[in-house]
Amino acid sequence: MAQANPAADPNAIDPRVFPPSARRGAECRELKLNGIRATALTAEFGSPLYVVDEQAARTRARDVRAALEAEAARIGTGATVYYAGKAFLCVEVAQWMADEGLAIDVASGGELAVALAAGVDPARIGFHGNNKSEGEIARAVAAGVGTIIIDSALETERIARAASAAGRRQRVRLRVNSGVHASTHDFLATSHEDQKFGQPLAEAPRLVAAILDHDSLEFVGLHCHIGSQIFATDGFRESARRLLGAYPELERLLGGPVPELNLGGGFGIAYTSAQADEAPDVAAIARELADIVAETCAEIGIAVPQLAFEPGRAVIGQAGVTLYTVGTTKPVPLAGSDAAADAADLGFPERLYVSVDGGMSDNARPALYGADYQVRIANRVSDADPALVRVVGKHCESGDIVVQRDVLPGDVRPGDTLAVAVTGAYCWSLSSNYNYVPRPPVVAVSNGAARVIVRGETEDELLAKSVIPAPVAPAHAG
Repeated sequence: MAQANPAADPNAIDPRVFPPSARRGAECRELKLNGIRATALTAEFGSPLYVVDEQAARTRARDVRAALEAEAARIGTGATVYYAGKAFLCVEVAQWMADEGLAIDVASGGELAVALAAGVDPARIGFHGNNKSEGEIARAVAAGVGTIIIDSALETERIARAASAAGRRQRVRLRVNSGVHASTHDFLATSHEDQKFGQPLAEAPRLVAAILDHDSLEFVGLHCHIGSQIFATDGFRESARRLLGAYPELERLLGGPVPELNLGGGFGIAYTSAQADEAPDVAAIARELADIVAETCAEIGIAVPQLAFEPGRAVIGQAGVTLYTVGTTKPVPLAGSDAAADAADLGFPERLYVSVDGGMSDNARPALYGADYQVRIANRVSDADPALVRVVGKHCESGDIVVQRDVLPGDVRPGDTLAVAVTGAYCWSLSSNYNYVPRPPVVAVSNGAARVIVRGETEDELLAKSVIPAPVAPAHAG
């Protein structure tokens, strides 16, 4: 858990966490996002409100792609960079990513529909999932999806049948588990042996041989994703080395080089100022991965394959900010509680609970795996003494926490607008209608203007989904 720092300015907007355009106004000192006051956004579009800085997202997409492509070129190959749509996908975001030269990674028929509606070239779409239905596979093949990732032996047969029926030769990758255990939450680790994704690396030769038995399939390489929100780079390096170690045997089966190697994504980002100095730099990760790929290929005597990567959070995370309105505050003494020693270390005798008009329905990550966030009062600055705060939602769950621990001015009060940083990834995409709370809209800000890119929901729309039974005529005794 990130450490709150009482010595830090609780009004400060850290550019390593908030979007680069976020800053305090010179006059009223209110938070502005791409030149627009936070309260102007909530006044027009409501609260809670997801805000995404389009320019920040586009710039980050360009920078990540450029870093990965440059390092691949340095070792004599190319790189395809897929945007992992599960982080946050809507039609406009898919268009931004395609405009910036990224391919799109989807994991369901719905995400595929969004990418296609955005006009993304189907050849630049990769289709993931551990349980793709036959209907989803047929839709993907018919649409001309560039690559379908095989997650199990059963899928080999399904994809082969669909491709044969469509008269196509479908490109496929095989997802394998390298056995590398990423340093992340158990729910985010995706390459250990006992979990739902992929196949053991030792099974790759047998499964690739089965793929090659189908004329309707074209095997293009292995895929591995070791997890998400990973800070240490050694896991990426070891996973790449293990996958490449399987390539000589696969090349014997193919009778030539394996064209590609997809190393997935999962690059960690900073959610708080305390994490900012620890978060890995994508350029540094790209450099280390390129080096290990080149060295391993030279050692085992194979050509360097085309590389592929699938960043999502690392592209869109920092571009997002969620705005809330404070409803109530409640000081809770910590003496004698489990948190007493922790709070005493920071010099606070109590914790101020700050309740907002959203919660786990718009950001499930803290409840799912204890994710950290940073919060600031957006509508003003204050010289009040700092207070240890926990920002909580309005839902009937004690785990409905938005920000586990941070420091705000102690006069935070009802009606204040709060800004929670780094909510661009896995907030809207994991949102729900728990307690029948409508999902908020998503607004893009760019060049001083704001527009809705995902409409919010209303209570009437939620009620319209309920099937109301027709009244039953009373029975008459006769």
